[in-house]
Amino acid sequence: MTENRSSFNPEPWIRPNIRTLSPYHAARDDYHEGILLDANENSYGPAIPTDRPLHRYPDTRLDPLRKKWAEFRGIDMEQVFLGVGSDEAIDILMRVFCEPGRDEILTTPPTYGMYKVAARINNVGVSESNLTPEFELDARKVLSRVTQQTKLIILCSPNNPTGNVLSVSEIKRILSGFKRLVVVDEAYIDFSVSGSLSHLMEHYPNLVLLQTLSKSFGMAAVRMGAALAHPSVIKWMLKVKAPYNVNQLTADVAFEAFGHTDRMQEHVRKIILGRNRLSKALARHPDVEKIFPSDANFLLVRFRHAQEWYHRLASRGVIVRYRGDQVHCENTLRITVGTPDENDRLLAELDRKEE
Repeated sequence: MTENRSSFNPEPWIRPNIRTLSPYHAARDDYHEGILLDANENSYGPAIPTDRPLHRYPDTRLDPLRKKWAEFRGIDMEQVFLGVGSDEAIDILMRVFCEPGRDEILTTPPTYGMYKVAARINNVGVSESNLTPEFELDARKVLSRVTQQTKLIILCSPNNPTGNVLSVSEIKRILSGFKRLVVVDEAYIDFSVSGSLSHLMEHYPNLVLLQTLSKSFGMAAVRMGAALAHPSVIKWMLKVKAPYNVNQLTADVAFEAFGHTDRMQEHVRKIILGRNRLSKALARHPDVEKIFPSDANFLLVRFRHAQEWYHRLASRGVIVRYRGDQVHCENTLRITVGTPDENDRLLAELDRKEE
C-alpha cells in the first residue's frame, strides 16, 4: 500500500459516532499563564508541601514532550500521540477504528496478551493468525485471514513472549496488502540492532508504531507510552483521549529522560551483554532444551518440567514467567535479563539441588 503521505486519509475508517464527536474543550487548551480562574482549581495550592504547581491541570497536548519523542525517532511532532503506557494507545485505536459488536482486530499469537484484553473490553472481536513454530511471520497467511470486519492488524516486534524481531519484508507485505491500519508494537525495539520502523512511516502511512519508556528507559512505574502514526491518525486519537490523560509528574520525568539517552543506551548495552552471558550459561543446564533467539531484554527458554521449575524458582525468591500455555510455547519460561547479581542468583538456584 505504498501511498503518498499527503493523500492519505483514514477518515472513512473512523467509526461514525467518532467522526461527529465534538471533543471536550479543556481550560488548558487556551491559556497556561496569568491569573487562572477558569478551571475551578484550588488557588491555594496542593495539600502536600511542594514547589511543584500540582494544583493546576496539566497541559493537554504535551507538545514539548511530543517534540522530544519525535526528534528521538526522526519524525515530526504531529506524528506522536502520548498516553498512559502504550496500553492507552491500543485502547484508543480500537475505540476510534473498531465498531463494538461488529468489527475485529487480527493478532499473531503467541503475542502480548493485552491486545486481546483491550479488544474484549471494547466488545471487539479477535481473529488470530499464528506465527510459525519458529515464531516467524507469514504475511500471506495473515492476509488470508482478513475479512471486511478486520479493522486493525496488530503485530509485536520484537515479539513478546518470544523475543524475536519479525521480518521487515513480511511486515511490508502486510502493510501493502491490508487497506487499513497495521500496528507494530515496538516496546522492546531499543534492544534490537534492527532499530525502529519509524523510517517506513513516510512510505507506509497506514503504519502505526507503539513505543514505551517502560523497557529501554527503565521507567515502567512512570506509565508513559506513545503511538507514532500519520498526523491524520494522531488527530483522531487526540480527539478521543481524556483531556488530561497524562499527569504533569509523568510528563516532567519523561521529558527529562530524553536528556539522558546516553545513560539509557549504556543500560541497554549492559542488558545485551547480560542476555548473551545468561543464554550461554543456561545452555549448559541439563533441563534446558532450547533457548530461543532474542532481540529483547528477556529470553524464552524451553525447559524439561517448566512448570515445576517455575514454582521451584518462585519458592526460592526468583520470579520468572511461565509461558507454556501459549501456542508454540510448550514448556517455556520467559526470563527477564537482570543485573549480573540477579542473573547469578537465577543460575545458582537452577543449579541448586532439591533439599
